[in-house]
This record gives sequence, C-alpha cells and structure tokens, in this order.
Amino acid sequence: MWGRFKQDPVMKLQEKHAALLAEAHRLSTIDRSKSDAKVAEAAAVEEELIQLMKSRP
Repeated sequence: MWGRFKQDPVMKLQEKHAALLAEAHRLSTIDRSKSDAKVAEAAAVEEELIQLMKSRP
C-alpha cells in the first residue's frame, strides 16, 4: 500500500539535476566559481542518472 507513495529514483535525480542547474544559472551572475561548482555537481548527478537508467530493465 505504501509503495505507491514512494518517489521514483529517476524522477528524484531529474529534479535534483534541474535544481542544481537552476542554482548554477542564478549564481552565474553573482559568483562564477560557485556557478561552475554547481554545474560540476549537476554533471555528477547526470552521470548517476544515466547509469541508473542503463541498469533498469
């Protein structure tokens, strides 16, 4: 019964990726080095997302 309330891990990573890119965009006009760090974080999440999608049947 509670299984339907669980969030899909792929969707969760996609939301995290989008949030990181949005934050990087916001920071791009304020502090470029922090923006670059957020983009790097987003790239790591994207790689994790790709691996997760490949391992799915």
